[in-house]
Amino acid sequence: MPYFLAIDAGTGSGRAVLFDETGAEIAASGQEWWHATDPRYPGSMDFDTAGNWATLARCCREVIAAAGVDPAEIRAVSATAMREAFVLHDETGAEIWACANVDARASAEVHDLRARHPELEAEIYARSGQTYALGALPRLIWLQRHAPETLERARSLTMLSDWILYRLSGELTLEPSNGGTTGLLDLTTREPLTEALKTVGLPTDLFPRIVQTGDVIGKVTSGAASETGLPEGTLAVAGGGDCQTGALGLGVVKEGDCAVMGGTFWQQVVNVPLGLTDPTMNLRVNPHMVAGLNQAEAISFFTGAVMRWFRDGFGNGRSYTELEALSQAVPPGAHGIIPVFSDVMRYGDWFHAAPSLLNLSIDPALGGPAAIFRALQENAAIVSHRNLEAVFALSGHRPERLVFAGGAARSAHWAQILADVTGLRVTTPKVSEATAQGCAVAAATGAGQFASLAEAGGAWARIDREFTPDTSLRGLYDEAGDAWARAYAVQRDLVRAGVTTSMWHAPGTLG
Repeated sequence: MPYFLAIDAGTGSGRAVLFDETGAEIAASGQEWWHATDPRYPGSMDFDTAGNWATLARCCREVIAAAGVDPAEIRAVSATAMREAFVLHDETGAEIWACANVDARASAEVHDLRARHPELEAEIYARSGQTYALGALPRLIWLQRHAPETLERARSLTMLSDWILYRLSGELTLEPSNGGTTGLLDLTTREPLTEALKTVGLPTDLFPRIVQTGDVIGKVTSGAASETGLPEGTLAVAGGGDCQTGALGLGVVKEGDCAVMGGTFWQQVVNVPLGLTDPTMNLRVNPHMVAGLNQAEAISFFTGAVMRWFRDGFGNGRSYTELEALSQAVPPGAHGIIPVFSDVMRYGDWFHAAPSLLNLSIDPALGGPAAIFRALQENAAIVSHRNLEAVFALSGHRPERLVFAGGAARSAHWAQILADVTGLRVTTPKVSEATAQGCAVAAATGAGQFASLAEAGGAWARIDREFTPDTSLRGLYDEAGDAWARAYAVQRDLVRAGVTTSMWHAPGTLG
């Protein structure tokens, strides 16, 4: 039987997941990680290419051993990764600099760009769907100022998904669903915005060969084979950004389809036609992997990380499952607790308030771990709902259902909360590792099992459960959402006033 391997470099973990020809998950191996801050540069978030590659290679060996399959039956491997993170390579291909996705060191550079070229960000957004918030342009200018010798040595820029495939095959490529998050690819043509680079005095030839998801870019080398346990010569197939591969794995491949992917970050995505962008610049628009489509997207920051923080800091050794079991006894509304963590998407003015829990009771029954855990779950759904409604208003289309996937979707309780808050039918997939499954879809397409990505995504997507909204709760959750929005606005003002410290802010938004 043929098998397909997906390698995923996520924000909070690295993993390898093996699938068979039917799309069934056979085995998985992963390890949590985080990314170091360089103490010299506030807001920095470095990506350790050597250490993290060792982690991913070990995951590959472990998943092959756990599956007990003949490695020769693994027909193809592909890669997916957190978006926005990128790697610079020198003329030999060696990695010389890398950052993780929410690296925010280039704040001064954003301020300078806006002062010197006041129309440039809007022009870039109109063509790429991206602002400076997580884009590559300010970071490259930061390098030009702070590490000019590194930028001078740079000959290629790859995203992390491309970098994994380079480690496997030795081929330097750029795939648009992830490469588009640099803010330097055109949404329609998928070609580099060389004029923007030229305007600010940056090299215009950093992008390597552009490929499409599902393209075979090379084969696993002997060196990579010894590191990963994959056979030399295994097909290496272009993958892409984690959100887009997740949508592909869920079968979200038609215009109007929407999904919520619940991981370290929560992404709310809706497929939209080419040419659509947001006049307010609140939402981002990314290239879809499927030809003729883009994706409007909003992001809830650190949703999964907040749950991990609460489990580790306040759970008294309880697991997520145990905390959730306790929280189910808490009534909807969680006794009025208002969590303040991620804001709704404000791509043009993107910063979050200081992490806070408001309206806590000193009665442990009303303000203890169970109530807070439920409040965090409800708040994740409230932020997602408000983000989705912004996309629906932009696109002019409101679907009848959404797909909920990722680690959070393993919780039936959370899926029901999401249905109750949004008022939409919520479906969860049989395979919760949608991002990895979409990556394996790309590998299978590259190996010739499917004629197109859309066909492959539809063939492997399977619904496990469906959750119907409880309409009697809609008023309660609408009121809770309004209260949260009012409280969050005040909390943002406190950050602006310097009273509190933002959980995260995009470069150039504060200070």
